[in-house]
Amino acid sequence: MAESISRPLEGIRVLDMTVALAGPYGSMLLGALGADVIRIEAPGGGDLARTNPPFVGRDGINFGARADDEVSLTILNRARNKRSITLDLKSERGREIFMNLAKQCDVVIENMSEGATARLGVDYESVKRSNPKIVYASIKALGEPSAYPGLKGMDIIVQALSGLMEVTGVADGPPTRCGLPVADLLAPLYAVNGILSALIYRGRTGEGQHVKVSMLDCLASWIAEEHFDVFGKAGYAMRTGNFQDRLVPFGVYPTKDGHVAIAAVHGDWFRGLLDALDQLHLLEDARFMHRGARVKHAAELNAMIQHWTERHTSDEVVRELLEKRSVPCARVRRPDEVLHDPRLHESGAVMNLQHPRFGDIGAVGMGMPIQFSKFKAQFDQPATELGSANEAVYGGLLNLSKSEIDELFKAGVI
Repeated sequence: MAESISRPLEGIRVLDMTVALAGPYGSMLLGALGADVIRIEAPGGGDLARTNPPFVGRDGINFGARADDEVSLTILNRARNKRSITLDLKSERGREIFMNLAKQCDVVIENMSEGATARLGVDYESVKRSNPKIVYASIKALGEPSAYPGLKGMDIIVQALSGLMEVTGVADGPPTRCGLPVADLLAPLYAVNGILSALIYRGRTGEGQHVKVSMLDCLASWIAEEHFDVFGKAGYAMRTGNFQDRLVPFGVYPTKDGHVAIAAVHGDWFRGLLDALDQLHLLEDARFMHRGARVKHAAELNAMIQHWTERHTSDEVVRELLEKRSVPCARVRRPDEVLHDPRLHESGAVMNLQHPRFGDIGAVGMGMPIQFSKFKAQFDQPATELGSANEAVYGGLLNLSKSEIDELFKAGVI
C-alpha cells in the first residue's frame, strides 16, 4: 500500500484555461499528481462540454434537456481535482486579474483555438512579461500556425488528417474512425510530459518556457511506428481490420457467443494453436513452417482458425489455448464489463464518479492508471460547481476583499 506522503506536484500551482477534452484531461492529470489546479471559465460557463448530455442531478442521469440543478456527466468526469473560478478574459479588468494570478502560478495550460490567446492578450509572450519563470503549455489540434487555416481541429478531423483512419478498418471497407477520441486523449499525455520536463529544467536553470503540443503531431508520430510507407511499397494493405497478417496468427476470431483475440506469433505458441486445432502436421507444411511463409498464406491459416473457433464458445477457446497450452488468447469484452471490473477499480484505472451535492451517481469515470510505491495519485476530488472557488482564489491569492469580489461579480468580470 502506498505511503501517505506528499504528492510530487504539491506546491505547484496551475492556471488552467482549457476546454473540451484534450486540455482538461491534461490539467486533471496534473491535479492527480498534487498540483493546485485553478480552472478558469467565463462567467456562466465557457466550456461547451457543459452542454454534453447526459446530465446528472438529484433525479439521476438524464439524456433530455438539462434542468437547473443538473450538470453534464462530462464535466463531472473531466473537472475533478480542480478549483473552479470564473473570469471574463475579454474584459480589461479580467485580463489584469489573469496576469496577477499568473504571477502566483508555476504553470499555465491552454488549448484555445489558433490565435485566441494572442487576441485576448494572455498568450505566452504576454504572460512571460509578468512571470518570466512561467511554464506555459499549449495544446493545439493542428499546430500554431496551422497548416490548415480556418479548419477547426476536432478529434475526428485530426484522425482523418493523421492517416489513422486510413489504416483502421477492414481491407475492403472504408477508412474508420477509432472508437475513442484518441487524439484528444493522446495529446495531453505528451503535454504533461512536456510540462514536467520544463519544470525540471526550470529547477536547474530558473528559466520558464513555452511547451507546445499538436494533436496532429502526436497521432502522426504513432503512424510512423508501423512503417506503412515500406509496407505499402511491398504491396501490403494499409487496413487489415481484425488481423495483422505479417504476424499471423494474430487476430480476432468469431466464436459461438462472441469473439476472441489470439496472438500465436512465436513458435511454441503456434505449435500450441495447431495442437488445439488438431493440425500439428501443418508444422511440416511448407506454407506454414516459417513466419515469412505464413504471411503469404495468412488467409488460409486464418480460415482454419476461424473454422475451429466458431464451433466453440469464447470461454472454451480461452481454456484450450491459454489455460491448457499457454497461447495468448482473450475474450473480447464489452465496455460495461471493463468499467465494472473490480480489479480495475482496485488498481485505480477506473472509478465511480461523485456529484458535489448528490454523491455517487452510478457512473464510472477515468482513473489514474499509474501506481507509485511512495504515494497515491488519483482523481480523488470531485468536480465542484462553477465559480465555487472564486472567494478562496481571489481573496486568498490576490488579497481582494469581499466587497471587491462582489463588485467584480456585479460587473460581470467574474
